[in-house]
Parts: sequence; structure tokens; C-alpha cells
Amino acid sequence: MRIIPIDGPDDPRLEPYRAVRDRDVAGRGGRFIAEGRVVLEKALAAMPERLESVLVARARLPGLEPVLAAAPDDLEVFVAEQAAMDQVVGFPIHRGVLAVGRRPQRDAAELVRGLPDRALVLGLVGIANHDNMGGLFRNAAGFGAAAVLLDDTCCDPLYRKAIRVSVGAALTVPFASAGGATAMADLLEAAGFELLALSPAGAEELRELVPARRTAALFGAEGPGLPGAVLARARSVRIAMAGGFDSLNVATTSGIVLHHLAAGLG
Repeated sequence: MRIIPIDGPDDPRLEPYRAVRDRDVAGRGGRFIAEGRVVLEKALAAMPERLESVLVARARLPGLEPVLAAAPDDLEVFVAEQAAMDQVVGFPIHRGVLAVGRRPQRDAAELVRGLPDRALVLGLVGIANHDNMGGLFRNAAGFGAAAVLLDDTCCDPLYRKAIRVSVGAALTVPFASAGGATAMADLLEAAGFELLALSPAGAEELRELVPARRTAALFGAEGPGLPGAVLARARSVRIAMAGGFDSLNVATTSGIVLHHLAAGLG
């Protein structure tokens, strides 16, 4: 890595970090922002070649040395005073660590073709909340999902908040956009995956389900759920609940479901 001291907030090399929140809304044209020590550590482990630079508050640098030891030799690490970093970013960046990287480009069909004979996949439809997206990826990583497929109405897993909530899992779990929900189902079925559709009206209880060697768990947005055409072709599953409730937050649901499926596939 190359440690580069920065004298003030006007340094043009910091342009990718300027007005972070505004760019969260507008998009970064093929790049992503990673925030925090743990996320940087995951990024350096999973995709070091895709990181373009790191911006660190000067007081944070000594504590980050073990993490940055894994950085490529040519990675630029800009070091600025906290006040200058806050001014560049546009808000108090308490974690004191940001990185800019190039987004991976994956073809959904190619990703599915490369999966092992025994695999667990998440299929997401209409997930528009970045907290939920981050939670889904964190659970996918925690329970060993091989990949995540998204339909074209999902929000961006590489939005800064989604990456942060995922604790970096959005950078480590392979994902791809599969087009519409029906196209996603077509792709997975053609690759030999059994489709499981989570629904409060599911025909089977999760605790009784024995997963297939290739299983795809499909999750829809809270409220609308999965499209009827997808539900009709999938094995519908419900989680038994008490107290008059029929559903949970989608990220919470995914954790319960993936734990059960991962144990069955183990």
C-alpha cells in the first residue's frame, strides 16, 4: 500500500469521497463505497484488486495497520485529519474509514452454472429496503449460501448502507441480477434447483421440510410478497407462529429459513 498524507479537504484526489450521501442517491457509475474497519477487512479479503483507494482519519491509521497489511502494494491510502475528512464526506464520519471500489459485473446464468452440485441460493424479489437487503446478505453469508439472485425491482446491495448493514457480506457473497421474477425462477429450475417460496399461507411448515441438494429459497417484499406466478410453481413454505402473527421481517425470516436449510444440506 501507499500511504499518502492529505493536507486539506480540497485535494482533488479525494473527489470520489466528496458528498457521500448525495452520491448515495445519485449513484456512482460502476463504483461502491465501503465504510468501517470490518467492511474494509472483508473487502480486502474478497476483492482486493477492485479497491481503488482508502481514506482514513489520521487518528485511526495505527489501529488499521493489521487490516491494511493485506492491501495490494499499489493501493493508495489517503490519510487526513478528522475535520478534513468530515468536510469532504459531508457529515461526521465517526468510523473514520472509507474505501472506493469498482463494482463486480456478473452474469446471472454464468453465476448459476458455476455453482456446486450441493448449493443453497437466495432469490430476492422486490426487496427495496437497504436495511433488509443488508440483513439478507449477512444471513446468506452466515449460513453458507452460495449465491444471491435479485430481480430487477430490488434495491442495490452495494449501496453504502446495505454494505454496512451486511457487515461486508454484500462484498463477499456472489450476486447477480436475474431480470424479472419469472426469469429468475426459470434460470434456477433449469439448473436443477428446487424452488421454495416463503409465504404465510405456505402449504408446508418449515420445520418439516427436508431440502433438496440444490435449493433456492425465494423471498418477496414485506406486504406484496412473491408474485402469484412464482408462488404457483414453487414449493410453498410457512413458519409456524403464535400470538396472532402470520409473518416476520423478511431479513429475520431469512435467518430462520437459512439456518434450517443449511442444517439439512450439511
